Amino acid sequence: MFKKISKGCVRIVQNYLPDPFLFAVILTLIVLVGGMAATAQSPMDMVLHWSGGFWNLLAFSMQMALVLVTGHTLASTPIIKRGLKSLAKLCKTPLQAIMAVTFVSTVACWINWGFGLVIGALYARQLAREVKGVDYRLLIASAYSGFIVWHSGLSGSVPLKLATAGEGLAKATNGAIVDPISTSATIFSPFNLIIFGFILVTMPFVNRAMHPSPDEVIEIDSKLLQDDEDGHGVIEHGDSFADKMENSPVLSMLIGAMGLIYILYYFANNGFELNLNIVNFTFLFVGILLHKTPRRFLDAISAAGKGTSGIILQLPFYAGIMGMMVGQNPDTGLSLAGLISEGFVSISNQTTYPLFTFLSAGIVNFFVPSGGGQWAVQAPIMMPAGAELGVSAAKTGMAIAWGDAWTNMIQPFWALPALGIANLGARDIMGFCLVDLLYSGVIIALGLMFIG
Repeated sequence: MFKKISKGCVRIVQNYLPDPFLFAVILTLIVLVGGMAATAQSPMDMVLHWSGGFWNLLAFSMQMALVLVTGHTLASTPIIKRGLKSLAKLCKTPLQAIMAVTFVSTVACWINWGFGLVIGALYARQLAREVKGVDYRLLIASAYSGFIVWHSGLSGSVPLKLATAGEGLAKATNGAIVDPISTSATIFSPFNLIIFGFILVTMPFVNRAMHPSPDEVIEIDSKLLQDDEDGHGVIEHGDSFADKMENSPVLSMLIGAMGLIYILYYFANNGFELNLNIVNFTFLFVGILLHKTPRRFLDAISAAGKGTSGIILQLPFYAGIMGMMVGQNPDTGLSLAGLISEGFVSISNQTTYPLFTFLSAGIVNFFVPSGGGQWAVQAPIMMPAGAELGVSAAKTGMAIAWGDAWTNMIQPFWALPALGIANLGARDIMGFCLVDLLYSGVIIALGLMFIG
């Protein structure tokens, strides 16, 4: 029965889900028309909101591209690949492989989303080499399924913003929160850890149950997964001074040591406070050290950069969508994102408010696939409304966070780094991810309403 459901979801997605870029274009047109109809703005007003937001995520675009490039480069170092290979060899059957990659990626994404996306996809590739008979599409989908927990973890944008003191917190929440909220009430709260723990334990079994029967399995030829472990990066040493510099470890060790000193300094002064900049910085300089020579590192960077085109192309379109979502009618102050959030507030009570906050965040996430952007859109509306209904600020904030992560399962943008590493398209994995969306949605909704 379960396999029939997943098979049907895969078929639907294969037939109807467009390329991620076309998905962004379609969402752009939907928001354009929806904004005009709901907020009584002219087409030119919406186009101006769109163009005004189009370049607002350039820094984030670069960070996202570097997550893929630096993470892939680090994971392609001999020591990391040997570790992934040893871990993959522990799995003897396809079902064990599916469960292992789901568990590993979920834990890794909870620690840091960028780290989890890259490690999960690379571990899945290694499993595809080692385990015969495993469905490659489901393997990558399982690696991506761990991404659903990232906003509840150590790199979650919302809980980290709630924990940050300053005038910005009061301004972002429309005065509802003045004092910072400790992560002990959000990330490490009982209700959040129970939801995370339940998904961590059960999602591997959900993905395992979706594995196709042997006659329907789609494997990948292991020869297509050969990379620098099998010859890439083998250097022919020249006799010129430039060749000797490129193939000498001296410069790599010097600049790598310089980066390592700062990394140690950062964590000594900030504790285990992760953000995209320090994650990318760590991946970059540890990768330089582990590749040993500049030539090997540059070859690895070149190979890793091939998967960044989707990120570079699509993020400006999503920034434009976000501009239209928050663009207000100058006479009424109405915005499309505000109307969506206020609509859910209007039908909520103290018990159902976390549920409807979660659902509204899931809808907004389709159009604003950025944790910081989601917070900017919803916090001024949802946080004061939650306080008025008697719902704790921590619960409201985490409901936004879980909703933001939840619909990433069928929002192809966030899958781009994993797809780039796996050499697959969004349609190949999103049918399986749709099942994960439905299952996890029930777990998260029940947890937000009835725990704590």
